[in-house]
Amino acid sequence: MNELVQKITAPNGGVFTGQGTNTYLIGKKDITLIDPGPNIPEHIEEILKAGSGKIKRILVTHTHTDHSPAALPISQELKIPMFGRLVDRESDWEDESFQPDTVLNHGDVISTDEYSIEVIHTPGHASNHLCFYLKEINCLLTGDHIMDGSTVVIAPPDGNMTEYINSLNLLNNYDIDYFAPGHGNFMSEPTKTIKSIIRHRLSRESKVLRCVEKNQNSNIDDLLPLVYDDVPEMLYPIAKMSLLAHLIKLFEDGKILNKDNLYSSS
Repeated sequence: MNELVQKITAPNGGVFTGQGTNTYLIGKKDITLIDPGPNIPEHIEEILKAGSGKIKRILVTHTHTDHSPAALPISQELKIPMFGRLVDRESDWEDESFQPDTVLNHGDVISTDEYSIEVIHTPGHASNHLCFYLKEINCLLTGDHIMDGSTVVIAPPDGNMTEYINSLNLLNNYDIDYFAPGHGNFMSEPTKTIKSIIRHRLSRESKVLRCVEKNQNSNIDDLLPLVYDDVPEMLYPIAKMSLLAHLIKLFEDGKILNKDNLYSSS
C-alpha cells in the first residue's frame, strides 16, 4: 500500500463489521483522518498515537454507529474540524453525536501540499454516504459502499437499492486502481468488483421477482426463505433488510404490486 495511506482497524469485529471498522490516516505531515470509527478508548488512543499531533481534519463516509462516534471526542481533543453530511431519511443506525462543522457535497475537493481528496456522494447504503477519491494514487476509500468479503446491507428507509446501484455505476467515471474499504482488506481490480456487485444485486432482484410471481400475495416473511434459500437462517434478519430494499425497487420500477404489504406481480 502507498505510504500516503495508513490503516487502523477498530476492535469491533462482528456480523455487521467483519474484522472491524477500518480507520484511515491520509498523509504524513498534514493528516486527514477518515472514519475514526466507534468510540472505543483504546482505538482512539491508537489513532492519536499514529497521528503524532499531525491530524488536521476528520472526514466521515457516513454516520452509522461503527464509523463516526469517535469523531467528536477526537475533534474535541485535537481542536480540529469534522467534515461529512447528515442523513436525508429516517435511520435506526445513526450516530447522533456527529454534527459536521462543514457539510460535504459531491465534487468538493480537500487539498493539501501532499494530496487531494475528491468527495463522491454515493447514496445507497445510507443517504449521506460519501466515498473519498485520493487522486494522487487512484485510490478510492469506499466506506460501506463496497466492502471486502461481504455484500453491503441496504436497510430502508434510509438505504435504497436504486440509489445503491446508480452509485456503483457512478464510480466507473473515475480512474481507480484499488479500493480501501471500510471493512476488510485493500481490494484490487475495482472495475471487475463493481461489475460483480451489480450483477449480484440484479441477479437477486430477478430471483425476488420470480418468487413474487410464483407466490402471489405473499408478505416479506413468506418470501424471505424462498429468496434467500442460499443463506444461513442466522443471517435472515440481515437479509430481510435487503429483501425489503429489492421489493421497494421492484414496486417503484412498476414490476410488482404492493397492497397492504402483500406482494404480487403487476
